[in-house]
Amino acid sequence: MAQNKTQKTEASVLDFLNSVENEKRRSDAFKVNEMMTEISGEEPKMWGGSIVGYGDIHLKYDSGRELDWMLTGFSPRKQSLSLYIMDGFKKYDELLSKLGKFKTGKSCLYVNKLEDVDMDILKELITSSVEHMRSK
Repeated sequence: MAQNKTQKTEASVLDFLNSVENEKRRSDAFKVNEMMTEISGEEPKMWGGSIVGYGDIHLKYDSGRELDWMLTGFSPRKQSLSLYIMDGFKKYDELLSKLGKFKTGKSCLYVNKLEDVDMDILKELITSSVEHMRSK
């Protein structure tokens, strides 16, 4: 099994969040951290140098690839907040239609600022994803 490039570290999440240069992005990152901690019931951990992750999950892909990864997480990138919705977005059309302004990747939800989205819908989306991943 190949080693995953992004590994959980012992680096300080608080130090990382405090180092986010953009004041608005930093404030939003602290809000997302609080929300994901509450939803997951897990303490945040740094994954690599720029991802805050919650919980652990062992993933097995159809290709046979396996890796240890986070249950959910986020990264306050320069362009946007990247939130990791690990089970993707296929079954969340209804929630996404109510969320607000965002973009998606395979399992990333990109939000410019939290004011652009409905926070109750965002919480429901993250909660559903966490519950689904735990049930696997």
